[in-house]
Amino acid sequence: MSLAFLLTTLVVVATPGTGVVYTLAAGLSHGRRASVVAAFACTLGIVPHVLATVTGLAALLNASATAFQVLKYAGVAYLLWMAWASLRDRDALVVERDAGEPASVRRVLVRGVLINLLNPKLTIFFFAFLPQFVSVDTAAALPRMLLLSGVFMLATFVVFAGYGVLAASVRRQVISRPRVTAWLRRGFAGSFVLLGAKLAMADR
Repeated sequence: MSLAFLLTTLVVVATPGTGVVYTLAAGLSHGRRASVVAAFACTLGIVPHVLATVTGLAALLNASATAFQVLKYAGVAYLLWMAWASLRDRDALVVERDAGEPASVRRVLVRGVLINLLNPKLTIFFFAFLPQFVSVDTAAALPRMLLLSGVFMLATFVVFAGYGVLAASVRRQVISRPRVTAWLRRGFAGSFVLLGAKLAMADR
């Protein structure tokens, strides 16, 4: 496990993106448990991209403009829907006594998985990122690629959970103020719109 890989992984994971925004929103909305569930969901959403990479599907996405565009715009549509839902649901950012009810956890989990699942750039990232640290000439190339992917996913979970727990720790102080709550909803909605626009303009 090289230091270069670990440093690159931490930089990539810690850089705010859709997963970070969603985990922060979950922490502020429903508390620590939901933030950890959101972090786990975003991490779980990486699994299909890892499998796509090691099975060569990333090459198909990279070679086929149509396949990439379809998946990309599905991701854009979902991010715009998340923005609309953030603005529409005025009760999303409230302090609830029972923040860990099964229905809420299930919704957080599904949304978190979809956020990373519908991001074709993540597959391309793995396709371009992992080979730099794996020698394809060795028989252990596949196990090493899976190991590095596992380390990346672990780092994702730890960093995202850290973001979420930090947000949850200031939850009551922040969202007990109606004006702050309104601006938070607008801020999260705007972040999803900007991330969707960034994804829409992305090239392979």
